[in-house]
Amino acid sequence: MKLARSSLLWVALLLILVGALHTAWRHLVHQVPLLPGSEQSYWSLEARVELEARGEPLSVRLALPQTQPGYILLDEHTASPGFGLHFETQNQQRLAQWTTRQARGTQWLYYRAQFLVAPEAESELQVPPPALTHVAWSESLQTAATGLLERAWQESSDAWSLARAMSRYLNDPQNQNSRLLLSELTADEVLVRLLNEAEVPARRLYGLKLEDGRRRQALQPLVQVFQGQKWQVFDAQGSAVNGEEQAQYLLWQLNAGPILEVVGGTDSRVTFSMIESSEPSSSVSSAQISDALLNLSIHSLPLAEQNLFRTLLLLPLGALAVVLLRVLIGFKTSGTFMPVLIALAFLEMSLVTGLISFLVIVGIGLVLRQLLASLNLLLVARVAAVIVCVIGLIALFTVISFHTGLTTGMQVTLFPMIILAWTIERMSILWEEEGAKEVIIQGAGSLITAVLAFSLMDLSLMRYWMFNFLGLQLVVLALILLLGSYTGYRLFELWRFKPLMDLQPSKSKED
Repeated sequence: MKLARSSLLWVALLLILVGALHTAWRHLVHQVPLLPGSEQSYWSLEARVELEARGEPLSVRLALPQTQPGYILLDEHTASPGFGLHFETQNQQRLAQWTTRQARGTQWLYYRAQFLVAPEAESELQVPPPALTHVAWSESLQTAATGLLERAWQESSDAWSLARAMSRYLNDPQNQNSRLLLSELTADEVLVRLLNEAEVPARRLYGLKLEDGRRRQALQPLVQVFQGQKWQVFDAQGSAVNGEEQAQYLLWQLNAGPILEVVGGTDSRVTFSMIESSEPSSSVSSAQISDALLNLSIHSLPLAEQNLFRTLLLLPLGALAVVLLRVLIGFKTSGTFMPVLIALAFLEMSLVTGLISFLVIVGIGLVLRQLLASLNLLLVARVAAVIVCVIGLIALFTVISFHTGLTTGMQVTLFPMIILAWTIERMSILWEEEGAKEVIIQGAGSLITAVLAFSLMDLSLMRYWMFNFLGLQLVVLALILLLGSYTGYRLFELWRFKPLMDLQPSKSKED
């Protein structure tokens, strides 16, 4: 036994040492800061092209972003095994072209770029204004367009204020002219046509709304409006998205044209993922490092998978919290690691909303479970019936939240339904065997454990450390191993046996 405990201690120390060395290597060699601070901000963007190849020569062309006001392109690379790759520029628009002689089945092509956020940055290219196009309206639309244009013209002084005025009317649901125009065209199409009719150069482009951790996003239509040689971009609601009041948009193209062209394939689509990071100005981007160890790390995965691991890598912290509370303090929980999964759902919801949702669903589920017990069903059928009931409760809760304006309540679907069903089943059996008191003790213990695990996993510092320093996963594992070897009294047991401990001194005096 002593040999096993000694071996466990050495294994834990080795894990801590390896984890610490990896963390130091990431900090000193790759210059990843130990603390998140006011460093320069970067956006890592990834375009994923998916298509079905027909077994014939295949050619795929994708429009590429470039340095533009507010963003500087630092680095880019692709992942396309078996394809030839060629970069070209047409009409000042950068393009990537993948080609292959033969491909069959589902194909995935990746393009990744890293941009530095730089409000003072300017585009490397002087984008020329587009030529004005003749606008042809039907008779009814012509009347509506003229009425809207005349009102917007009176309320503007230049091209940009005219675009804002038009957008305001287009987004007014009470305006009959705008409702008629939008019944046949999209808002950005109407805006471009109206501006061209007013002899203001404008064109439709596509941009990416930057939101940290988003996956499988689509490009948003934008309108580029020119005033002389300067231009400004507006979204569908007419808000300027560059300049001093810029929103989180990055133009995927600086010239009008198709985003994706495919020859020799079908069912093609392109989706986008993104991650925001902060690094010191002297650091080297992960895309530029050819270190073999880094290439085999989480940071070498596609961004969609990286975003998934940003959450999954927090689970060891939740597991550590559960082991700590159960082994050292003595909390009783319904299920060993059910609180971790509940805490994971809390991360996507507000804590108060998550607690209320959990209590309501489990409470109603227990009542339904008691009704099912009278049917004398087998265990598998009973649990399956509880799952169906839980799904129905979640759907009902979501609909009620939507119609009452509680948008956070709509995220109740993030709860793991199978875990909820098993929790209800376990609590029902516990109620029958041990009584309501034990159900309350284990339920309260599960919620307290979930809240504490959530509090640890929700710390911004922990999120930063666990994703950027993977060696800390080994440190967490070592702590779990050390806690798992503890065989002493739990804190609740000391409190439980306190009367016996108080009697111990008197006994020794009698001796």
